[in-house]
Parts: sequence; C-alpha cells; structure tokens
Amino acid sequence: MPKRIFITATNTDIGKTYTTLQLLDTYTKMGYRVGVYKPIETGVNGLPADGSLLLKHAVALNPALKSLKLSDVVSLALPLPAAPYIANKAARIDLKIFDKALEKIEKFCDIVIIEGAGGLMVPLDDELMMHDLATHFKATALLVTHCRLGCINDTLLSLEMLKQLKIPYLWTFNCRQNDESFKQTSLPYFKDNFESLYFIGHNTPAVAQALLDKINSNNKESICDI
Repeated sequence: MPKRIFITATNTDIGKTYTTLQLLDTYTKMGYRVGVYKPIETGVNGLPADGSLLLKHAVALNPALKSLKLSDVVSLALPLPAAPYIANKAARIDLKIFDKALEKIEKFCDIVIIEGAGGLMVPLDDELMMHDLATHFKATALLVTHCRLGCINDTLLSLEMLKQLKIPYLWTFNCRQNDESFKQTSLPYFKDNFESLYFIGHNTPAVAQALLDKINSNNKESICDI
C-alpha cells in the first residue's frame, strides 16, 4: 500500500501547497513514484487553482498520472472561499468518494501526498472536521506552521490536538521573507523546548526522510499490535 502523508497547517495561507510541491520534488529525487490528492478545494471559480497546480506538477514528475483528470485529484470543488461546512451549505459528505479517488491515484504511486484545507478544526459538515480526514485515511500528518508573531500559540494548539487525536505527525516551519522578527520573538522558545526543528525549503530532504521514518515506525507498531 502506498504511503500516505496528510498536509495540514495552523491556519489557511500558511504554505500547504508550497510544502506539498517541495515534498513531491524531494520524494521523486529519492526514487519514489509520487501522487497527489486534494479532497476538497474551496474558492473555486472555474478550475481548482491549487488542484490544477498540484496535478500538473505531479504529472511532470510521474507521467503515469497522465490518465488522471482534475476531478480525480479534487473530489469536491466549491465556489465560496470558506470552510467546506459553509461552502457546501452543511451538506453531509460521504467519505467513500474520497476513498474511491485515492484508490485510483494510488495505483500509480508509492507515496501520495494529501493536502487538506485550512487547519485541523475546519468543519467539513455537521459531523466531520478536517482532522477526521487524516484519521480516516490512516495517514501520517505533516503540520505546517508560520513564523509570524503568534506562531508559538498556533503551533502548540495544533500539536496538542494531534497528540489528543493520536494522529501520527511531524511538523515544520514555513518561514517567509517578511518574517524578520521570528529569530528574536519566537525561535528561542522552540529551540529551548524541541529537540529537532524543521524548516521547509531549507531542509526539505530532512523533513521527507523524517516522515518516512515516522510512517515505517508506525507500520511496525501496527504489526506488533496484531
């Protein structure tokens, strides 16, 4: 079964798509056949912008994906740029449509990167939250966090949720050029309280390998539990 990585973030516009693209490139260089999936994309007027970019990039890296349509990669495209619960008018979402799409994609790849929408607590319908997708897919999550003032609170809240939900995870910063104050206002805390810090872009290969190590470790634990 292909390895599944679920990309989530501390909020919207943090860098999930950028991170996904970086990982697609890195895993290809490592010799893996990559695939990509974005179950839900909101704010779609015409073609899904993120889904289109992801599919085009993935196909360039893995030509076997050429047979896929954009609708195979983005199962639910909604026009309103809002949480799926609102954009989809609170309609119940059948997770089977995601399972079928993912099964189709996984025929062509060793690793599939699944990009969520917004953060972990974004509501999908009246029962499901975004984190439920990571659990449903049995995926290892990669939390992307920002480097602006407030990142300590945002990061710790999301990490605490991942721990409580028992979702296997790794996390990484996505720092941008205008985050000049990060080294002074936030980085000291993270250095004092975490053994390893990852920065997407600067050390993406380390992030990619750490994710594989996490997945392999979880798989061994699952086998031992049987």
